[in-house]
Amino acid sequence: MSTSTSRSKGNNVSPGGSHPLLGPCLEGLGKFSHLIDLDFMGELIACLKKLSGYTDHQDKVPHDDTLSVSERLQCCIVAFKVWRSNLEALNVDLQDFFVQLYNLILEYRPDRDRGEVLADALKTLLWEGKQQDMLRAAAFIKRLATFALSFGSAEAIAALITLKHLLQKNSKCRNMLENDSGGGSLSSLVAKYDPEAKDPYLSGALASVLWELSLLEKHYDISVSSMASNILSMANLNPTQNPVPILNVNPLEAYRDMSIERELLKPASKALSLNCKKKRRGKEFVALSSDVLQKADCLVDKDELKDKLESHFAVLRGISENERLRAELNHTLSSINLYKEYKKQKKKNKKSKIGRKKSSKGLGVLGFGDPFLHTSGQGAMFIILVLMVATTALGS
Repeated sequence: MSTSTSRSKGNNVSPGGSHPLLGPCLEGLGKFSHLIDLDFMGELIACLKKLSGYTDHQDKVPHDDTLSVSERLQCCIVAFKVWRSNLEALNVDLQDFFVQLYNLILEYRPDRDRGEVLADALKTLLWEGKQQDMLRAAAFIKRLATFALSFGSAEAIAALITLKHLLQKNSKCRNMLENDSGGGSLSSLVAKYDPEAKDPYLSGALASVLWELSLLEKHYDISVSSMASNILSMANLNPTQNPVPILNVNPLEAYRDMSIERELLKPASKALSLNCKKKRRGKEFVALSSDVLQKADCLVDKDELKDKLESHFAVLRGISENERLRAELNHTLSSINLYKEYKKQKKKNKKSKIGRKKSSKGLGVLGFGDPFLHTSGQGAMFIILVLMVATTALGS
């Protein structure tokens, strides 16, 4: 009984990844796949399909001894790399890996799985491949739109870039951007969309509408919202036209760039600050018993405490008195400056009056200095009479 339980425990695999050698092994297979003999390719693909968790009966619940989502995605990536490195000469149907990727997208959890592996899977299986089948492309488009609505910015931008690429390659799938009441205008094998379908061919995605993009237009991240708006603009273009590209990167590069931005914006040492707060609180707030408080009262010297309080409040009073005296000094200085300006202005006015008096005396000597003569009509008549007398005297 103990041996069977120990074996069952050994077979169970934690989602965190209890196969430390599997990841490097899969990476090595993908890197040196062009050196593998063609005779082993069929068996290798079958082994990778088994490791990815694919079964012929997809409706069954997977066992507990399956690999993690990231490891199963790596199996799908390596299978496609092996197939492409041999110039696609292998007569192997890779539809099962598409089905597995279609189901693994729903099993992805950002706190448990590696988002970079998922972005690499989208790039390898959907981005770098040839033109996808219309039904399969529509199923992935709908699932990626739902996926982008449910996770963070990095995962969302990788999914939206892949979605846009699929719409560009399959122009007939752009009917999913229409807002008709009955969904997309193209008919398929399934008249109604089934979001829980295991096979992308049986999902009926062509009968659905990409309403998720309207919500993604209001995303808090401007990169995600602008990409969603760019995809929605494809509904008004001809099938041969494509919108102006925003990001000329593949899903993996976009995910890495967004992850770096997210790390830079993340507040540093949150856990540390919380621990420090807990420690501080523990030091500050301590419940003391009444006996301890009484002993502390006995140990305190009242006279010394009184002297310290008096010196403390004397300093405070000195500070307030100093502030009051400074305010009075500033007020006095401003008053003195105003008085000096007044005296200067008074001296200037006095000098100007003296100058005016001197000029008026000079004019009086010539007979024109009297202001009365300048202003009244009698003075003018007097001047005329003097001139007439002078002329008669000269004539006689």
